[in-house]
Amino acid sequence: MKAYYEARAPEYDDWWLGTGLFTERVRPGWEEEREALIDALRALEPARTVDIACGTGFLTQHLPGEVTGLDQSPSMLELAAERCPDARFIQDDALPLPFADAAFERIFTSHFYGHLEEADRTRFLAEARRVGGELVVVDSALRDDVLPVEVQERTLNDGSTWEVYKRYFTADELGAELGGGETLFAGHWFVAVRSRL
Repeated sequence: MKAYYEARAPEYDDWWLGTGLFTERVRPGWEEEREALIDALRALEPARTVDIACGTGFLTQHLPGEVTGLDQSPSMLELAAERCPDARFIQDDALPLPFADAAFERIFTSHFYGHLEEADRTRFLAEARRVGGELVVVDSALRDDVLPVEVQERTLNDGSTWEVYKRYFTADELGAELGGGETLFAGHWFVAVRSRL
């Protein structure tokens, strides 16, 4: 996974923007839903926030408050720092989180939790509880054309293929898994849940 996301960094935003290899993909309502998700994040009250696996900072830039981004990929962080000049960025792994107890008011993560297998999910939730007061998770919505759990073969612009573990959620299922939570967004493509830690 680390090598995949480092290799994908220059083209990662193509997924969000529907460009590159995603130009031909049929995703009805994608742009409208992406913007509605961004509006839901902007509406959060400002907080001292860490964005775990922040990637290129595509959503990081919309988080209100003092923001720190964490990612293991130097290429992702370079793009995120250009996009979010007022944020602080740290290159490190998410397990364990390289922060002191109660270092943040909010833990945020987007399209990271759904790539964690069970043991890592348990570790991540324990670390989130240790480091922050609340957890906001954005991930992929469960739809008719996907299974709840898949091992996907993904192709990058250079033609390389990668196997990726991926889960899809309903907002209620994600909230229950996080130990209870408030649905911030529930759409065809995305879900967002806030859980008090």
